[in-house]
Amino acid sequence: MPRGDKDKYTDNQKRKAKHIEDSYEAKGVPKDEAASRAWGTVNKQSGGGERKGGSGQKTTEAKKAKARESSARQAAATRQGAPRTDQRLEDMSKNELMERARKHRIAGRSTMRKSELIEALNDVN
Repeated sequence: MPRGDKDKYTDNQKRKAKHIEDSYEAKGVPKDEAASRAWGTVNKQSGGGERKGGSGQKTTEAKKAKARESSARQAAATRQGAPRTDQRLEDMSKNELMERARKHRIAGRSTMRKSELIEALNDVN
């Protein structure tokens, strides 16, 4: 099966990926990035294609359930403003740090330097 071939995915998995992709596009994520994230989410939650010959058949139900739970927890934490585990505060732009500081209502954020914003956000978390 060539890379990117979706023949081993069920119709339900394809619908889920399309829904996730549409959601990302509505948030302003470019189409190719949205598709990549959507299929990554489907793969994490189901282990791959679930039709005969797909890698999703080899993944146990317990692993699939754990992956879905992990994904849901990460999404909820992100909505609450917690930094993603794969993105350190030091790697964010000052604008991204300002947005987080605004969500946490950090006083004096408008006059802070990037290093001060990082320190303030670390104190909150």
